[in-house]
Amino acid sequence: MSTITTAQQTTRSTRSARAAGRKPVWLHGLGAAVAAGAVVTVLATAASSAGVSFETASGPIPILGFAQLTVMFSLIGVAMAAVMARVARRPRRTFVVTTVVLTVASLVPDVTFGFDAASAVVLMLLHVVAAVIVIPVLARRLAR
Repeated sequence: MSTITTAQQTTRSTRSARAAGRKPVWLHGLGAAVAAGAVVTVLATAASSAGVSFETASGPIPILGFAQLTVMFSLIGVAMAAVMARVARRPRRTFVVTTVVLTVASLVPDVTFGFDAASAVVLMLLHVVAAVIVIPVLARRLAR
């Protein structure tokens, strides 16, 4: 009986040590959100310099708007990951499936808001770039 108790305590100690050394999901997510915002903004600036207009009926999308919206929606993803880590039976799978579906859904406005073809394609690529940066970082922090 004491061998089982000792093994359980050792397992708990090992888990606690690993958990203490790991940064929380939100901290990794915050870093990924900032990185995605920066990358998307640089790519949007490059596309704009190459002649892509990002013009809507209400005016052009400001370059800093790319960073703001990327970070904001990435932080929503961070919150989703934190909730799924607590309530989902398979948090990683649930998170990945949900965020991939939401990423695909985020492409719809790019096609329906009246952007020209070049703008729509670049906007869709920017959504995918942000997702490719943020989703794996968060998914790796979640239990299988």
